[in-house]
Amino acid sequence: MPRKELTIAGVGGQGSILAGVILGSAAVTYDKKYAVQTQAYSAELRGGFAAAWVIVSDEPVIFPRVTRPDILVAQAQDSINRFGAVLRSEGILIFDSDLIPSVPEKIKNAYAIKATSLARSRFQAPIVCNMIMLGALCRVGGVVSRQAFEAAIVDAVPKGKEELNLNAFDTGYDEVRKICGNKI
Repeated sequence: MPRKELTIAGVGGQGSILAGVILGSAAVTYDKKYAVQTQAYSAELRGGFAAAWVIVSDEPVIFPRVTRPDILVAQAQDSINRFGAVLRSEGILIFDSDLIPSVPEKIKNAYAIKATSLARSRFQAPIVCNMIMLGALCRVGGVVSRQAFEAAIVDAVPKGKEELNLNAFDTGYDEVRKICGNKI
């Protein structure tokens, strides 16, 4: 697999950084790829800017900075405002359509997932929105295998919450299939 650059962004409390950590861990630990993960967040505990950048490659990553992501996972409007312009022209956008009503016209490969309403209605747990988004990323992005994602999720979430998070991941994976049919 050639080098893939990803940005996962939202606001504090949505789990964007945890999603980036899980993606990097899945790539390195379970798919035996090379990966680099960096992150940034604002000083606010909840509601401020939060993002993770991940590079996944079959070869060692020499330059560890995401400059033009191939994939943007956006969990809040601020994510589109900050990173929509740097997404590659052929890049993929996966976004929470409950919190992002529209995306720039220049983005042609956009996948809308109602992650917030799904997390609330199916799981009564808004905290699993990030897992729903990871499921969609797994299906659309093809960066890391489903088995690797699932194993990394089990490693990362609190004991006793594995099933909840894996079910949320499956929901995101299945929702993209419903939206796109067999073309992915």
